[in-house]
Amino acid sequence: MSSRQPRYLQIKAYLMTRIRSGEFAPDHQIPPEEKLAQSFGVSRMTANKAIRDLVQEGYLVRQAGLGTFVTDQKAESPLNDVNNIADEVRQRGHQYSNRVLRCEAVAADDETALKLGVRMGAKVFHSVLIHLDNGRPIQLEDRFVNPRWVPDYLETDFSLHTPNEILVARCPITDLEHVVEAMLPDAQTADWLETDTGQPCLCMTRRTWSGEHLISYARLIFPGDRYKLRSTQKRTSA
Repeated sequence: MSSRQPRYLQIKAYLMTRIRSGEFAPDHQIPPEEKLAQSFGVSRMTANKAIRDLVQEGYLVRQAGLGTFVTDQKAESPLNDVNNIADEVRQRGHQYSNRVLRCEAVAADDETALKLGVRMGAKVFHSVLIHLDNGRPIQLEDRFVNPRWVPDYLETDFSLHTPNEILVARCPITDLEHVVEAMLPDAQTADWLETDTGQPCLCMTRRTWSGEHLISYARLIFPGDRYKLRSTQKRTSA
């Protein structure tokens, strides 16, 4: 690390490295100002500035009489809207990436046919992706698409465009249906999400329409310790 870098930035970098690695997990109490100042050979005021910056940025919270703790910075999505997850990650100042596990045409089984509004055995497009935030899995997307409305879906380069981007561009969403429930992941899902089978997940089932056309049916699974869903609604007086 450059000796020209202000010392308080070195302290910030030290704390952020441990927060991002998980060494300093949510609710972990960081070392007190006095100890940080002594470790870095700086004044307590310099250590205080580093901590104050991280409090203002939302990574730390001070609790009077107790100390300073790491906040629970779970990623979040709006529950009553459909956003592009890549944009959400980048807006947090993080790096987005994904892994494509499946991209294929399949015959619709009974459940898929019912959810997607097609006949059982009809050809549908199926994609499975893992979305990552700074290299850490935050969502498993298991999606079925009606090829009648998005015939070039399987030709997508998902490293450049997410399924959401493609579907919104081809068929602007006019209606959506969300169902959210808690679940315990099976061994395969837990492996993909780099969690364990005893860690609760959030499962959102989503169907989207464009006008009268049912376009897509997806199951989105989020590790419960890394993600939260938010809903806002403006109420008007009667």
